[in-house]
Amino acid sequence: MSLEFSDPAVLEPGDRLPEIAEMSDQPFESEFLRTMQARGFIHQITHPRELDAAAEAGPIPGYIGFDATAPSLHVGSLIQIMMLRRFQQAGHKPIVVMGGGTTKVGDPTDKDQSRPLLTEAQIQGNIATIKGTFERFLTFGDGPTDAVMVDNDTWLSKFGYVEFLREFGVHFTINRMLAFDSVKARLEREQPMTFLEFNYMLMQSVDFLELERRLGCLLQMGGSDQWGNIVNGVELIRRVDQKPAFGLTTPLLSTASGAKMGKTVGGAVWLNADMRSPYDYWQFWRNTEDADVGRFLRLFTDVPLGEIALLEALPGAEINEAKKVLANAATTLLHGADEAAKAAAAAEAAFEQGRLSDDLPTHEVPAAELAAGIVLAALAADAGLAGSRGEVRRLAQGGGLRVNDKAELDANRMVTAADLVEGVVKLSAGKKKIVLVKPV
Repeated sequence: MSLEFSDPAVLEPGDRLPEIAEMSDQPFESEFLRTMQARGFIHQITHPRELDAAAEAGPIPGYIGFDATAPSLHVGSLIQIMMLRRFQQAGHKPIVVMGGGTTKVGDPTDKDQSRPLLTEAQIQGNIATIKGTFERFLTFGDGPTDAVMVDNDTWLSKFGYVEFLREFGVHFTINRMLAFDSVKARLEREQPMTFLEFNYMLMQSVDFLELERRLGCLLQMGGSDQWGNIVNGVELIRRVDQKPAFGLTTPLLSTASGAKMGKTVGGAVWLNADMRSPYDYWQFWRNTEDADVGRFLRLFTDVPLGEIALLEALPGAEINEAKKVLANAATTLLHGADEAAKAAAAAEAAFEQGRLSDDLPTHEVPAAELAAGIVLAALAADAGLAGSRGEVRRLAQGGGLRVNDKAELDANRMVTAADLVEGVVKLSAGKKKIVLVKPV
């Protein structure tokens, strides 16, 4: 594809592209950007007119990078995965970049401390367990709009240090790098930033350049915290190869009450089923705050916009029906329709009919320990009902802790085999979370 771009002059180190934020009022012609705009994905775009024209002209490749810092991605990464899905649905080619190379360094963005360094084996093991998540959302193959997955260690590990500095270091100024929020925040809080981490933004820029050269990639997408890194890559391509390149970011998400998206009392909301059960995943979406239902339906499901408008307008307690639609649709995308249906049925049985279900989350304990007795606060915390024993005690004091559907004010009482009902002890936190304790 041959495209003209607005500033043909070669950029010098330190020159900046126009950073255009708050694109919500910008009209678009391409299906991709119109959909992204309508569903609330757009925060910032470089060269919006040119990107719109490129997306309207035909299939373009675009990428998002994912570092492999854990065996699973979590819900915080889901907006990026959905952005790749929208990109493919609009007739373009998604590139999933696994950060086999960048994970060795660690992204300092939005971090006060250095990430623990992982071994090569740990990183590759994480990549292996993460890969399957993308297959739920994207169609992979060899076609012009089929998704591909690459590992940036393929090229980053091949550079010699002096070669890397000579080829790319001359295009970045320390002055500019120190001005980025991710660096300034660490320095202002007097938190050390290693030279290793300082190189991360160069590596991400080189990723974009390599993808442009290898796969004709025109677009890098990510969260708004990645804006500076993305702009660096756009500038590098336009400066070195003098070719069009674009960046697009989504808003950083928090809930209506200001909580960080994807964080719960039980920890991160992982996407791998062995780290977060389909039932717990369904419950996470079912427990969405009323004010977030419409926004989350637009971002995290394929439910048509017209239907979403009707659902988010439901009055009073009827909004709970919209939350069930959200939970079913989001769980179906990740775990499949059968798992979503089982989770919905288990929730209905437990919360609306008071029955137990084999699909409810279980926590196994040695039968001998249960016979001897286990402190309720410790048992509930270990089972994931709350984040800590102190939180279990506060839950009990507030009347929100239940044992076999009966309120329990004493979180220090012993749970024993005498509490077994139908072979399990049912622990509940309010009306939203249940764990069955099962002796083995």
